[in-house]
Amino acid sequence: MRYFPAQKHEVSLIDDDLLESWFDLPLFNQEHRFGMKTDIKEVKGQYVLDIDLPGFNKEDINISVEHGYLTVTAKQETSKEEKDKDDHFIRRERYTGSCSRSYYVGDVKEETIKAAYEKGILSIEFPKEPPVVEKKKFITIK
Repeated sequence: MRYFPAQKHEVSLIDDDLLESWFDLPLFNQEHRFGMKTDIKEVKGQYVLDIDLPGFNKEDINISVEHGYLTVTAKQETSKEEKDKDDHFIRRERYTGSCSRSYYVGDVKEETIKAAYEKGILSIEFPKEPPVVEKKKFITIK
């Protein structure tokens, strides 16, 4: 009987190499450990973030800006059912997962941020703000 589906192969509780199989699960597998692989580039005075989010729908993704941090959160809920000819469950699985990542962007105004999602890639553009250089201030001594 199969208990834990793995991406590379099935994990069985009666296998001799249970521990070896257990570490092939996405939770422990380095390939799947970080869900939001990101490319950051500078194009014509803008920063462009291309974030890999395959398998998500646009409605599953939220973007927020707070205290200089741009946060991307994606949540997915799926279920799969298999029944026999008498309409009895043979297998029924449910999956709920989410991932989130924050990027420091400074004092970017919300209305200057543009986002698009196409073919599993979320693209976010925002202006590159020049660093604020404060002038040296002198205090008068009385």
